[in-house]
Amino acid sequence: MTIDASPDRAPDNPVGAARALIAARFERLPLCRWHVTVRLIVGAVTFFEAFDQLLIAYALPELRDEWHLSTSRATLLLTVGSIGMLVGALLSGRLADRIGRVKVIALCVAVSSAANLALAASPTPDVFMALRFVQGLAIGGEVPVAATFIAEITRSHRRGRFVLLYELVFPAGLTVGALVAAWVVPVLGWRWMYVLAALPGVLCVVVQRKVPESPRWLADHGRTDEAAAVMDGIEAEVERVTGKRLPPVGTIPDPVPAEAVPGERHAESAEAAATGLRGLFTGRYRRRTLVIGVLWFTGYFVNYGITSWLPTIYQNRYDLSLSDALLYSTVTSCAGLLGCLVAALTVDRAGRRRVITGCLGGAAAMLLVLAFLGARTPLEVLAWTSLAAVFFFGSNICLYLYTPELFPTRMRALGSSVGGAMNRLGVILGPIVVGAVYAGGSVTPVFVTLGAVAVVGAVVAALGAEETAGRRLEEVSP
Repeated sequence: MTIDASPDRAPDNPVGAARALIAARFERLPLCRWHVTVRLIVGAVTFFEAFDQLLIAYALPELRDEWHLSTSRATLLLTVGSIGMLVGALLSGRLADRIGRVKVIALCVAVSSAANLALAASPTPDVFMALRFVQGLAIGGEVPVAATFIAEITRSHRRGRFVLLYELVFPAGLTVGALVAAWVVPVLGWRWMYVLAALPGVLCVVVQRKVPESPRWLADHGRTDEAAAVMDGIEAEVERVTGKRLPPVGTIPDPVPAEAVPGERHAESAEAAATGLRGLFTGRYRRRTLVIGVLWFTGYFVNYGITSWLPTIYQNRYDLSLSDALLYSTVTSCAGLLGCLVAALTVDRAGRRRVITGCLGGAAAMLLVLAFLGARTPLEVLAWTSLAAVFFFGSNICLYLYTPELFPTRMRALGSSVGGAMNRLGVILGPIVVGAVYAGGSVTPVFVTLGAVAVVGAVVAALGAEETAGRRLEEVSP
């Protein structure tokens, strides 16, 4: 069954018809300068949130000396921001599904900027930790909502490449943060690093003025006239920048009211009506939520288990200077950026499942080889952790594309934020576990532990992940 795109048609399910029509209108939009402009603005926000996220790892050696922190106290300083990110991810998803994607993105960047300024003036470790929690709320809140928004304005054809080229801004932010910190911290100190990180707060105004609300979200909330008006504006801008008229809207599936679905389709009816946290564990979404949670957790457990402690390991275990320890860690981050680029260019052709499985498996292999070799020299650690970073960065960036595809508009931001919360749980526990294992004085068990966790993620991806490449969001998640 189909409905035409005529505004004169008044189906029994007007909200469902509006959702379907908005999706069809997005499918006819060619990727053009309008998409790139929006991607750059939202990407700039995500870039600086990533920049903020990694700064603590590079400030930690100086903070330990200045405030005479024990290993357990330093670990708490690392993880309190991640606790804030976990809470922020859960709160922002529900908030973005209620009040809109763009408002939440702008709010998060404003809070993050203010927190950075306050961090620069922190007089004590306790104040610093409290502010790190607030900063974490903003970072954890912005990233999954931004990923949701970008997915919702992109058509199905080559969506993986487009979204992941946007998501490259996150590892790029991590890499630039590492480069800036490697220079600023030894020369100016850690406080100036946080002053610089506060400057992008002006982006909250740019986002509010230049980025339209997601028409998919507006239609899903019954604001069909607003959704149509925003879509009209987007289409007019696309026609202006391309110099071509858009093709007509094709036929689209007839939205059947949930209560009209008979007999064997009652389960699908329950899925279509489910919302909120309960909806994430209803029907097909239960398995998706569990699988995606494991993938986020394992990927970021490995990622931050390594990156958070590498500068300290290089300095304490191998007696490198602070500047050399930061430089070696930066090389690993740069290698991860290369892995993200490779994933972005292959994810549509190879598919989400294969890329995520292969990357987690590759990361496991590199880490276990390093453990087998004994991690005898800093150059050996540098080489094998950099190779591992190519893989686990590639896997993790794919999750920002894959997760929004698995959930419908009514709970897409919430589903993404639950994935983000599991990400934060991995970010919290990864450094804690590595710190506990490393307390014994040997680095070999560290890499065995991280390799084993990566193996778990690879197995779950191979057995439980669904393929979504080339399919409309509404087809994957009705």
